Amino acid sequence: MTKIYYFDNAATTCMSELAIERYAEVARTYIGNPSSLHQEGVKAKALLEELRDECARHLDVPSSSITFTSGGTESNAIVINNTLWKPQKAEIILTNIEHPSIKGYGTFFRQLGWKVIYLDAPQGFVRPSDLAKALTGKTRLVCSLLVNNVVGSIQDIAALVDVVRKKEKSTGRKIHFHTDAVQAIGSIPIDVNDLNVDLLSLSAHKFYGPNGVGALYIRKGVKIGPYIHGGAQERNKRAGTENLAGIIGLGKAIELAVENMEKNNKKLIGMRDRLIKEIMSKVEYTRLNGHPEKRLPGNVNLSFEFIEGEALLLSLDLKGIAGSSGSACTSGSLDPSHVLLAIGLSHEIAHGSLRLTLGDDNTDQEIDYVIEVLPEIVNRLREMSPLFAQDKGGLEYV
Repeated sequence: MTKIYYFDNAATTCMSELAIERYAEVARTYIGNPSSLHQEGVKAKALLEELRDECARHLDVPSSSITFTSGGTESNAIVINNTLWKPQKAEIILTNIEHPSIKGYGTFFRQLGWKVIYLDAPQGFVRPSDLAKALTGKTRLVCSLLVNNVVGSIQDIAALVDVVRKKEKSTGRKIHFHTDAVQAIGSIPIDVNDLNVDLLSLSAHKFYGPNGVGALYIRKGVKIGPYIHGGAQERNKRAGTENLAGIIGLGKAIELAVENMEKNNKKLIGMRDRLIKEIMSKVEYTRLNGHPEKRLPGNVNLSFEFIEGEALLLSLDLKGIAGSSGSACTSGSLDPSHVLLAIGLSHEIAHGSLRLTLGDDNTDQEIDYVIEVLPEIVNRLREMSPLFAQDKGGLEYV
């Protein structure tokens, strides 16, 4: 059997052994529903609130600000839907590099009579001056990723929030600021208080926790109505029995991720930079997408001119290398990543893109293997490309 070299950690990470142990322990021993009044229910409820305290502690926020969800997409949906059904239609501002779970609502907003403004993000960064120009007295919500899932750009959210707060003061109208921090939690230091956001989404499976569990931070004073109706769970915001075993897995995973972040990031940055340098030196007509330094420690996104991304992914898979061409949430589409198009790539070049996202379990030996195999695959695919034979025009390296 071919050894698997896993480089798709932005899509999902492998659940850590300690998180698995805690998950299994709770699944075996806590049989009660946290909403039940008997002893087993009370015991489950006490653990749930203990875990809420723990999650809040790692974010340095009050426990009452944490709502547990099924993951980042649902957390984002709670925010969007809370705005969507306001009786007075106004304006919402999104970036053109948002995750599909946010971006996908744009058309729906417009159908219901809202004005949707998309901000450009050159190299994956929104300019505060562009946000300032877009804000009006009718703006009700601004959404911006903290870390982009495709090119790994780390946005200065605090600077954008500062622009919004100044607008609030001048208009006397509240503007909610939401950030999708799914790719950021456990990968970069985060102080929610310094960010000064109103709402923040996270998902356990991005930092070595279980699939199907996440959380939404809701700043004190921000009113969020029920997203799922029919029960009083999660302070009437999300009906349904809480996933206690999943939440314990989230708690252990976030604890380990924060505790080991500095050590792991040092290793990841070294491997990331070596991989980028070696591939770009060995393969001509290659472009690094996103900023070379202001990016997630484990993110490598490269475009190879004259080849097609799906063929590259399949060829790598045959060699045991798991990567992606963009967001896993749009893997069923043959269109190139909207993020790569938004940062200025043509359709042809965006189609030849590869995202390799490194994780804590990757090794220098695995990096060596990719450096050995990837150039061979790219060269072979180019030999079959009529475009390569006809036009060997280069790329501008930025």
